[in-house]
Amino acid sequence: MSERTQTQKKAPLGACASILLSAALWGIIGLWNRRLMAGGFSPTDIVVVRNFGGMVLLAGIFAVKDRSVFRVKREHLKYFFGTGIVSVLLFTVCYFNCQKLCSLAVASILLYTAPSFVVVLSALLWKEPVTKKKLLALLLTLVGCALVCGLFSGGLTVTLTGVLLGLGAGFFYALYSIFGRYALAHYSSMTVTVWTFLFAGPASLVLVPGSRTLGPALARPDMWLTAAGLVVFSTVLPYIFYTKGLSRVEAGQASIMASLEPVVAALAGILAFGEPVNAATVAGIICVLAGVIILR
Repeated sequence: MSERTQTQKKAPLGACASILLSAALWGIIGLWNRRLMAGGFSPTDIVVVRNFGGMVLLAGIFAVKDRSVFRVKREHLKYFFGTGIVSVLLFTVCYFNCQKLCSLAVASILLYTAPSFVVVLSALLWKEPVTKKKLLALLLTLVGCALVCGLFSGGLTVTLTGVLLGLGAGFFYALYSIFGRYALAHYSSMTVTVWTFLFAGPASLVLVPGSRTLGPALARPDMWLTAAGLVVFSTVLPYIFYTKGLSRVEAGQASIMASLEPVVAALAGILAFGEPVNAATVAGIICVLAGVIILR
């Protein structure tokens, strides 16, 4: 059976559930980040904790559990350079710099242009069909993310450099699905996840400014448990689940489903921090959920 025929099949329920679970775990990242920032961590410190901590955790577990994940061919390292450095690291660098120049709502919605990039690139690279259903789901999730992020609330700050950085964040974020798809043609989802962080972890220490100011933030013992929660529940596990789902779902569809993340983030803010709910937030949540349901 050809790859094109396979990608037109209905996505397996288990794979969809895995992707949606990854989006939910990414969505609760604010629960960890707010506590860490209150404890003295900067946003770039958090990037280093996520990437290097994820590497340490995964490498430690599989050094004991299954060392076969470390055996890859040299010619395939380019795929993990893509997932780990080009995607995971560069999207966070672009995203945090965009947040410095634009409103948070603008930065967030620019990041969620990622599914659009994935759909276009997947169509060009693997001839994944761009169906009316997929385009409708893409439109609904994009509008929903804009509403949830507060893009239409007014009082926004926008700069050209910030917009370019935000689009860069969305593009690099999208490339995880692209490079990941290539890597999954040769390796298991777990191998891809482990090698992603074997690249992203060390690169974060070298390229992210937070690595030079992280020491004082980590000096507080009460922050270690929160940092561990960030690494386990909003870094390692969601990448494992997303990569597993990506191995059985076409890249464009997986990326659109992952747009559930801002919905979970909004709900987490409402439930955990008492953030206000307005009509735009509710409408945005409905739009995103409708887009995800359409894909099934």
